[in-house]
Amino acid sequence: MQIVRGVEELRAAVKNSRTSGERLALVPTMGALHVGHMALIDAGKQSAAKVAASIFVNPTQFAANEDLGRYPRREAEDAAMLEANGCNLLWLPAVGDVYPDGFATTVSVAGISDRWEGEARPGHFDGVATVVAKLLLAVQPDIALFGEKDFQQLAVIRRMVADLNIPVEIVGVPTVRDPDGLALSSRNAYLSADDRQRALTLPKVLNLVAGQVRGGAEVGQTLNEAKQTLRNAGFNKIDYLALVDASSLEPLERPAGTMRLIAAATIGTTRLIDNLAV
Repeated sequence: MQIVRGVEELRAAVKNSRTSGERLALVPTMGALHVGHMALIDAGKQSAAKVAASIFVNPTQFAANEDLGRYPRREAEDAAMLEANGCNLLWLPAVGDVYPDGFATTVSVAGISDRWEGEARPGHFDGVATVVAKLLLAVQPDIALFGEKDFQQLAVIRRMVADLNIPVEIVGVPTVRDPDGLALSSRNAYLSADDRQRALTLPKVLNLVAGQVRGGAEVGQTLNEAKQTLRNAGFNKIDYLALVDASSLEPLERPAGTMRLIAAATIGTTRLIDNLAV
């Protein structure tokens, strides 16, 4: 696996891949890699001859009160994991490479980014859209892969790529879960043993609500009862638990079309997000 840091070094590495006419897949990450990220690498290998990954903890998607400073950084371990799983190229840009002095441009995706994570974390999706646009334009992959666990992020990126005519196929990869059902996340490392056990209530509630909605239960009452179940389990803050249209992410009061249950809740000091197709 080739490791590059500077933009010029990246361009040379990508050009070498392009001259052979091979398809290139990109897996953008913020590091602290786990089995879920390796599922993205595996999906990339199925769709392209070469797979590149980026590791960049993007400061513009963290609010002032969020966990940028303590976000786990383990470059050597991440690089070893990527190489062992067949990644061909790793880009490790510095903040100054992505946001050089005088940087003044922001990509903002209206509408689909306004609710849910957008409301709970103002400015978050502007940071996501801006950095993903820069990563895609720098690497110029044929496909880019993102996990469905960050379902709204995936929708925002798809909208941005379509609106800006960026020539890349965006592929969503299903959420990878631990055997007990908890969605894999780099932030799971923050959970105490007790909070980790209590956190299992989140995927259990999503599965329960999905079954109730399919069975014809009243949506509003079902969601309210599910929120109370989360509170009883020790979740001290629930940003949202909603049934939404899977394409527009608009809330649904009754079942219609392709749906998604989405949730964000905090247990202890750790904010977890999850979602489930209905």
